[in-house]
Order: sequence, then C-alpha cells, then structure tokens
Amino acid sequence: MKSTKIAITLAMLFALATTAAAQNGVKNEFNPVTTGVTSLSIAPDARGASMGDIGAATDPDVNSQFWNASKYAFAYSSAGVSLSYTPWLRKLVNDIALLNVAGYWKFGSEDNQAVSASLRYFTLGEIGTYDDGGNQLSSVNPYEMAFDVGYSRKLSEKFSMGVVLRYIYSNLGFNEGSDEALSGASAFAADISGYYTTYPIIGRNECQWSWGFNISNIGSKVSYDGGTESAFLPTNLKLGTTFVFPLADYHNLAVSLDLNKLLVPTRPRASDYEDDVAYQDALQEWRDMSPISGIFNSFSDAPGGMSEELKEINFSLGLEYNYNQQFFLRGGYYYENAMKGDRKYFGLGAGFALNVVRLDAAYMIATAQSSPLDQTLRFTLTFDMDGIKELLGRR
Repeated sequence: MKSTKIAITLAMLFALATTAAAQNGVKNEFNPVTTGVTSLSIAPDARGASMGDIGAATDPDVNSQFWNASKYAFAYSSAGVSLSYTPWLRKLVNDIALLNVAGYWKFGSEDNQAVSASLRYFTLGEIGTYDDGGNQLSSVNPYEMAFDVGYSRKLSEKFSMGVVLRYIYSNLGFNEGSDEALSGASAFAADISGYYTTYPIIGRNECQWSWGFNISNIGSKVSYDGGTESAFLPTNLKLGTTFVFPLADYHNLAVSLDLNKLLVPTRPRASDYEDDVAYQDALQEWRDMSPISGIFNSFSDAPGGMSEELKEINFSLGLEYNYNQQFFLRGGYYYENAMKGDRKYFGLGAGFALNVVRLDAAYMIATAQSSPLDQTLRFTLTFDMDGIKELLGRR
C-alpha cells in the first residue's frame, strides 16, 4: 500500500481555522504563510491566552519561556514551575490537547541570572487507518513535542537578554495498513530575546513601562520523507510593550500590545505566474531556500508587495487587572488578516494566587468562527518555590 502522512491530517485540523476566510469573499486572495510543526505556535498558558495571546513584555512569570525568556532575569521569585492544559478542537473531538510544563531558577550573587526549561506535548489522540473499502486496519497515536532550555541575564538594571535552545520532534507518519510508524521529523531551533523595563513617575504615581522582543524557532527544516519534501519551522518575530499604572492602593491595571510576524517565506501560488514553467521554477526555489535566507526573504516576498507584507503582521491587545498580586481579571483581542488566516478572537480569563500556588483560567470566543480553540477553557497551575520554602519554615 502507498505511504501516507498523518502530517496531512494535522494540516487539515489547522485548516479548519482558515475555512471561513475562503467563504467570506477572499478566496482568490487567500494566501497564508505555511509552516511545519504548527503546534509550536499555540500559546501554552492561560494567562497569555486570556489577553489575546500576549506575553512579549508582560510581567515575568513561569511561562515566560514561550513568550520571552529574557524576562526570567527580572522574575520576582527565585524559582517556579507550572503545568498547563489546552484542549484542541473540543467541539469535534475530546482527545486532542496541548500539555506544557515550564520552570525556572534564578541564581548568581546579585540574583541577576536564570536558567529555564519547558516541555510541550501536542497529542492528536487516536487516529484510525483504513483500506479502500473503508475498513479500519489499525490505529496510530501521532504527536508533536518540543523540549528546550534557556539562559537569561540582566545586562543592566533595566535590560536583559536571553537565549533558548530547542529540540523538536514530530511523529506524524505511518504506513497505511500497518502499525509500523515511519521515522519522525526532528529539528533544532533557538530563540533570541530581550526585555527592557523602567519605572516612570506620572503625576504622583510610579508606573512601569516595559518593552520586549523575541525571535523564536530559528532553526532547521523538518521533513517526513527523508528530505524530499521539507517544511520551514514557524520562525516568528514578536514585539511587545506593556504599561502598568496604579488605580489605587493595591489595585493595578496593565495595558499590553503585541505584534507578530512569521519569518517564513510565502509559498508561490500558480495564479501569480503566467505559465506553469515559471511557477514550477519559483516553487523549486522556495523549496531549496535555506531557513536563514527565508527569514530575510520573508520581509519582501509577498506576491502583493508591501501591502500584503503588512497583512502578515498580527496584533494582540490585552488588559490585566490585579489586586495585590492575588486576584486577576484579564481580557484581550487577537487579530489576523483574512488573507493570512482570518483568526480573530477575544480572550477572557481570571487568576487567583496564594503564597504557594496560583491558578489561571482562560476562555476564547472566536469572532470569525474559525478558531479550533473557540469556546475552549484552558488552565495553568503554577507553584512558587519561595512560597513553598516559607510554608516549610525555610528561608
């Protein structure tokens, strides 16, 4: 029997997020940027998700590894660990989900350095294989995972930088009619990030203004067939800013804005070329392009010119209210142009923190009716190591 790829199934699942765009009158212009291992782009934690997928410049927390690892150097606690659970396509199935574990530890005589790590596991549940007559032959359990370690350090009292090294494994292939799995696709990647924070005085109030950037998943391509066909990793540039100001004693409000752009070259479309020969040449050039060349070309290769390049920039706007760092209310909005995927949704969430543990929850409401996370509730449980030490009577 012919060889089949579960990667196609995963692509179909993510394609559900863009179906509405083709049905809303932009079919001829629809031109999203395609990547491999797309699960790497899913926000793993409830806090960032509840603000519309924001985290480049928000206050440091245990899940900063995904958003901006350089923030760990400014973390308030010396160490922490978190567990997150995100269901996927909950309206259709109940066994597809993203599981994430993250943690960090600060060290150094001036408490200005941190090491961090995270493990994410995206399972597609159980998928059956069938023959031409529709009879089930076997079942497989495809998944994608990534493990990374990071280091961050303050370079001044207001600025820090961080680097993350990541191993990625995508086990999505199988032989049709057999339980024998094909070799999975592996890749290595790195993140480079920076974080700047200052405390301006406005009126009589001391505020906080932070800026951050993160270039994530800079690495090799992935291939499920030994290199014949390969895909770019979802290399992404994230820029963000957060402004925090006090409303009253113990009451603070943070306003955040994040901008995102995939640093991946746009795949050529046959409709943009006069004949098939020119299209095949352009397609082969795109396939042969190195990841580093792809990063630079991603700023100027859109068929529609600069106007289309600007449409590849997604933005998130979020708010976070907190009372004495113990009770949190959050909300946000995420926007992606209809031509590039049409993901548009509101995020809502809340959190409650004690000395030892914090529980955050997030809920998504899609406005474009095109998100696999629509009407999905996700959770993050965080443990503060300083709080645990105090509970045990250790200093």
